[in-house]
Amino acid sequence: MSLTVENLYKSFGSVQALRGMDFTANAGEIFGFVGSNGAGKTTTMRIILGVLKADSGKVSLDGRELDFSLRTRFGYMPEERGLYPRMKVQPQLEYLAKLQGLSSAEARKAVLHWTERLGVAHRRNDRVQNLSLGNQQRVQLCAALVHNPDFLVLDEPFSGLDPLAVDTMGSILREKAREGTTVIFSSHQLDLVERLCDRIGICSLGKTVSEGDIDSLRETPFPIYDVTTSADAHSVREALLTLGLKDVKPHGGHTFRITLPQGFDDQTLLHAMLDLAPVHGFSRYRPHLNELFSNIVSVPGTDTKPEKKPARKGLLGFIGRK
Repeated sequence: MSLTVENLYKSFGSVQALRGMDFTANAGEIFGFVGSNGAGKTTTMRIILGVLKADSGKVSLDGRELDFSLRTRFGYMPEERGLYPRMKVQPQLEYLAKLQGLSSAEARKAVLHWTERLGVAHRRNDRVQNLSLGNQQRVQLCAALVHNPDFLVLDEPFSGLDPLAVDTMGSILREKAREGTTVIFSSHQLDLVERLCDRIGICSLGKTVSEGDIDSLRETPFPIYDVTTSADAHSVREALLTLGLKDVKPHGGHTFRITLPQGFDDQTLLHAMLDLAPVHGFSRYRPHLNELFSNIVSVPGTDTKPEKKPARKGLLGFIGRK
């Protein structure tokens, strides 16, 4: 099932948090939801989960507007710690699983499975407050997964994790997507978003400004090539000017970034460069997500006023909420 967010608006007093947020996350894909601080990511996630009510717009699954019965199929991992700090890991996870409809036996089995998978099996009898931040994050993901949801909504899931834990969590999210789970996560770690996600949505000032698969978003309007050569800058510019190529920029060392008009044969460029001097590198340039983000979104030191947080916090803020 596809989850569709349509034209969401939400304000907190004088602060307009959402200004027409739109995106679609398809079944069996990992959808990265990125934006600078205050762009509307957390507010949107909380509307999806029913923790907040939108002023207007809707969230639907295959055209059916979300209601309580559909929201029980979601697993949620909030950015803030959403667990009871003084409660031990295993009984807490079993309690959360039973709130989602699992029997005691099913809950225990699921907790044993996910704590093992996420590397916190040896901490099942510890209080959450006695765990490191990274292990608390792992337990919080266990809480999101323990009832085998069809949809995962994860707010900054990789925050505070070491590289090994990042790899473990990434492989689990990929596995869940292959099983048909829709995974939506926000992150400021754009390299991870680019590596893990099938599609992304970039938001700014409360609305989506770009959405698509990574490859299509990385396409440039005109072909751009990075060419590394032994030739000097003056010779390169003079030679390429005779071909009508004016957009030639030094790009560190002996590399030049050259923009071609549509229909221009890249082999013509290569032969022109070889006529000047040996060519040590010749590759099509496609911007990475961090460059796309900087180009698409104007990011000042702070974007907008921080999103206002609802008073009700934690996992119980959405479990059983009608």
